[in-house]
Amino acid sequence: MTAQHPGLHVLHDGPDSAPTMVLIHGTAASSRTWDALVPHLSTSHHVVRVDLPGCGQSPKSIATSYALAEQARRLAATLDQIGVTNATVVGHSSGGAVATALLEQRRDLVHSVALINTGPHMGAFVGPDSNIGPVTPEGLSDDQLRLFLSSAFGPGFAVPQAVIDEARNVDFEVFAATSHAIQAYLDERALPDRLASLQTPVLVIFGAEDQRWRPESAEDYRAVPGAVIEMLPGVGHSPIIEAPERTATLLQAFTS
Repeated sequence: MTAQHPGLHVLHDGPDSAPTMVLIHGTAASSRTWDALVPHLSTSHHVVRVDLPGCGQSPKSIATSYALAEQARRLAATLDQIGVTNATVVGHSSGGAVATALLEQRRDLVHSVALINTGPHMGAFVGPDSNIGPVTPEGLSDDQLRLFLSSAFGPGFAVPQAVIDEARNVDFEVFAATSHAIQAYLDERALPDRLASLQTPVLVIFGAEDQRWRPESAEDYRAVPGAVIEMLPGVGHSPIIEAPERTATLLQAFTS
């Protein structure tokens, strides 16, 4: 089921009466990034997916700033409108930083946080330069886009056509603004330091073959009291696409 809230496009799956799980996509992505994972979660959870401003079906005109504090406030307004409280908030990649910013602002909304391949600080970043230059996605062939996007997956993983198609819809102004905002947030204070003082259950899932963030940096989250850290062998930066069933099993065990 789809709905529109404070300008943000929202997808709902699973029974309304079930525990709520909020899914936050990463940079240059959308709520559709979670398509392979949702069927494994919606049997036991009310799954809420939100397109952040300028992504998916949410217009960029609703954002005056892409700073993480503003992203979190905008997301909180959406969750308030649909009556979400005490949710497990899951972020993939930079979406994990948005989830952390939401927790910092609204402890009443967030029961627990799960970070999937979310770099703890910029020192852990090993990915390629995100700037592909003046050429727009429309000017690139599928093979060129597939090569550009290959670092988002484990070595040898075939980039799905749906990911290629979505990349052609990326607004590069939004992409640049969001990328800068994420970097500023991580440079200001590392995620483990932010989470350590918030006394909230934390799950960290990392693909052991991540080509964008050093997989061993997942250990930095040991600074968070009680954090559960799970490493997925043979999986890259996008477990939600590469290994959705294994990822869902970890999330369900965490929430139970």
